[in-house]
Amino acid sequence: MIIVSACLLGFNCRYDGESRPDKDLLSSALRKLFVPICPEQLGGLPTPRAPSEIIGGDGLDVLEGKSRIIDISGRDVTDCFLRGANEVARLVELLGVSTAIMKEKSPSCGVCHIKKTGSIARGPGVTSALLTKKGIRVISSDSIKDELETGIYR
Repeated sequence: MIIVSACLLGFNCRYDGESRPDKDLLSSALRKLFVPICPEQLGGLPTPRAPSEIIGGDGLDVLEGKSRIIDISGRDVTDCFLRGANEVARLVELLGVSTAIMKEKSPSCGVCHIKKTGSIARGPGVTSALLTKKGIRVISSDSIKDELETGIYR
C-alpha cells in the first residue's frame, strides 16, 4: 500500500482547486493500492485556498518551530499544515504504509524542493519531512516514472 498526493491521482485538491494527474502513476494504480491524501485538506484548509509558502526555512524547520507558513493574504496557516502532516502520519501508521509518493514543490508534499516567491528552494515540505523522520520512503513526483520502472512494486 502506498500513499499518494491526491492531486497526482486527479483529485481537485490543490490550492487552486485543480489537480496535476500523472499518467504513469494513474496507469499503475491498477497494479498497486494507492491511498490518496491531501495534507492541506486534512489540516482543515479549504479547496480552493490562498497559496502558501514556508517563510525562513523548509518543512523540517516548521516541524522544529523555527519557520512558519504564511498564505498570500498574510494569514499564518502553520497549524493547519502541521495538523495535516500529523493526520497523514496517523494514517500511515494505521495502514502500515512504508512508501509515499508526494507532489514536488508543495509546502506540504515537496520532497526535495519547495516553491518560494518567484523561485524554487531546496528542502522538503512539512508532510514529507515528517514522513521521512518516521522512516517512510518518500518519493518525489518528479521521479515517478523512474521509480515505477525500477521497482516501486518490489
